[in-house]
Amino acid sequence: MIYRLKGTILELQPNAVIIDTGALAYFVYVARPEYFEVGETVSIFTHQVVREDEIYLCGFRYAIDRDIFLKLITVKGIGPKTALGAMSSTTGEELVTAISANNITFLKKLPGIGAKAAAQIILDLKGQLTGGDKGNPRQYEEVRDALKQLGFRVGEIDKVLSTINIVNGQSEDILKEALTKLRKTK
Repeated sequence: MIYRLKGTILELQPNAVIIDTGALAYFVYVARPEYFEVGETVSIFTHQVVREDEIYLCGFRYAIDRDIFLKLITVKGIGPKTALGAMSSTTGEELVTAISANNITFLKKLPGIGAKAAAQIILDLKGQLTGGDKGNPRQYEEVRDALKQLGFRVGEIDKVLSTINIVNGQSEDILKEALTKLRKTK
């Protein structure tokens, strides 16, 4: 198992970086290649994926991001490439907060994550990344339905709810925050 690579970035790909370690150059899939620069000396935490038909490395600038990735790939239906894709549009901190707050709407906006996968992530990881059982999984869906009843469009509702992560909040707290944000967009 390759735990970490230290070397120089030779090339950036749309979803990967090439790292020259001196003797070898490695192709490493990363969530955000734009966080790296060609010529930069880096230390990347890695996870080696071994499948019947392929072997590849997934890399992370920070150990905490690798730890979150390792938790994500334990979720039923979430593979390494889906987990990397999901992590490409958020930070580890936002992801952990969304799971803690049971924010299915936030998780559904991530690439490759649908409603079923979002619910499975919360079910499998709640308490593992957040330190306890928090929130009600239906809260964000209840608030979404309430906002639809008030006449807001689904697109704007989902956009606002994907930015709200209130841990241990009540539906009323989430609704109040959403209404405040929706008023600001008008």
